[in-house]
Amino acid sequence: MTINENYPHINAPAYVLEEKKLIKNLEMLREVRDEAGIEIILALKAVALWPVFPLIRQYLNGATASSLNEARLIKDHMGDRAHVYAPSYRSEEYELLAATAQSITFNSLSEYKRHYPSLKNLNSSLHFGLRVNPGYSEIDVALYDPAGPGSRLGIHTLTQLPSGITGLHFHALCENNSFTFERVLESFETRYQQFLPDLEWVNFGGGHLITEASYDIPHLISVLKKFKERYPHLKVIMEPGSAVAWQTGFLKTTVKDVIDTPDRKFLMLDISFTAHTPDCLEMPYNPAVRHAQFGTNGEHVYYLGGASCLAGDQLGPYSFKNKMQAGDHLILEDMIHYTLVKTTMFNGVQHPDIGMIDRADQYKVLRRFDYEDYKNRMG
Repeated sequence: MTINENYPHINAPAYVLEEKKLIKNLEMLREVRDEAGIEIILALKAVALWPVFPLIRQYLNGATASSLNEARLIKDHMGDRAHVYAPSYRSEEYELLAATAQSITFNSLSEYKRHYPSLKNLNSSLHFGLRVNPGYSEIDVALYDPAGPGSRLGIHTLTQLPSGITGLHFHALCENNSFTFERVLESFETRYQQFLPDLEWVNFGGGHLITEASYDIPHLISVLKKFKERYPHLKVIMEPGSAVAWQTGFLKTTVKDVIDTPDRKFLMLDISFTAHTPDCLEMPYNPAVRHAQFGTNGEHVYYLGGASCLAGDQLGPYSFKNKMQAGDHLILEDMIHYTLVKTTMFNGVQHPDIGMIDRADQYKVLRRFDYEDYKNRMG
């Protein structure tokens, strides 16, 4: 069915991917890849919407996984073996892991010693790497800082390159720009330069917000080209997550009730922030709401109340031009990355549909959840 600005034919609640916007992001990433002469792969921890994997594969070089399940999803629906990094590995998953991965990166030297021999014996074509801490990051929220003080992710000090290791991987960004990346890369080189001549590949991780409007793409390409001039033998990999799905969709929700308390007014919604947009409470942050402004500078001010019984399942305040009532719809912007991959069925709250507006402006439901989904998670 054809839809318009107000999406009247989309049943709420629903996450809605807009295919045209996804393609625009993918075209930008492919341009960076081709111009810089690197590989760009999708980080599944941000976006694992497998119905669009074939589309993504037309533009990117594959995907990276942080678990066996992610690796299997990549192989099943993208047709590729995954680049795999996980904080730890399970020996009972060796066979499937070796069959679904093209490279495996270890988080520590003890993990390397524990798992490398068996994995190598299972698949001699596997490439192996180590994750290292580059010693620098510019992330304000500690929850999302993988290279900050006390990080458990990656080796902090490397004195020699173990046998069979052909690559190094670091991850120190979270929705950062190219200038932050440049400073992280400088720190990485300072720490690990002695090993680079003996490697075959380096992975610069994710967090590169390449598709954000103010991102300086020419500067990024320049930084990457200069690195490749210094180390022409190295294959360079980047694995953005949010950048792939940045501003490519929304979450539609319905106002079920409007209530007054002594301190504030609430729009009671059919979504739960703790279950359906957990980063809003974890970080925390208040997402953009279409036709509303965050804050109290407006005539009609409301807080948004989630559908669960968690006391803190709420956001706001938001100001609206018009008085809101039950039956009205809200559009929460930019709700495709780090939402679908993190949702729960806490409190048994109905999980939103997953849908897509395709390039012909037709809407289709990709997944609808029901009681059986909730029951099957519980036993």
